[in-house]
Amino acid sequence: MSKTIEFYFDFGSPTAYLAYKRLQQIQQKYDCVIEYKPVLLGAIFKATNNVSPAMIPTKARYMMAHDLPRFAKRYDVAFTMNSHFPINTLPLMRGAHAAQELGCFERYCDAIFDGLWQQGENLGDADVIAKVLAAADIDASEILSKIQTPSIKESLLTITQEAIDRQLFGVPTVFMGDEMFFGQDRLDFVEERLA
Repeated sequence: MSKTIEFYFDFGSPTAYLAYKRLQQIQQKYDCVIEYKPVLLGAIFKATNNVSPAMIPTKARYMMAHDLPRFAKRYDVAFTMNSHFPINTLPLMRGAHAAQELGCFERYCDAIFDGLWQQGENLGDADVIAKVLAAADIDASEILSKIQTPSIKESLLTITQEAIDRQLFGVPTVFMGDEMFFGQDRLDFVEERLA
């Protein structure tokens, strides 16, 4: 019987990008289902009085120069630190909910994650978002129109509040049943449970 992995993420997190890529590798190896939960990290930080590691200069320097490249190499994943980081991901996260409704979620996530963390695109700019989505054969105008609708806004708020209620304090966070694993560097524990 397939095991379910719930994956809470925000595109603006480079560690969420690494987790996304690693979970795809894990899914090819084990009988599991990934349930994607796009959330707004800024709202989680605000609710939990937490801050991004990027806001702590010594930690940010270490992560960018050493930790992130090490894990990208371990996972055999292309990674480039985005010079536009950090960006406002609200439109991107609403877009993920719109893409779920429109049936292009996987292509959308691949395009946005790769655009940010491989190609270094400025996805805080609507024109650049449209360009990246068009290159992935996604109707950018439909996504960008849908993110303004009340139902999509509410969908993002609901999943983000669910994350807060489950005691999330950052992303990436994975659940297997009631057990929580924070950080892409904890996915080996997830893999142990699948094995």
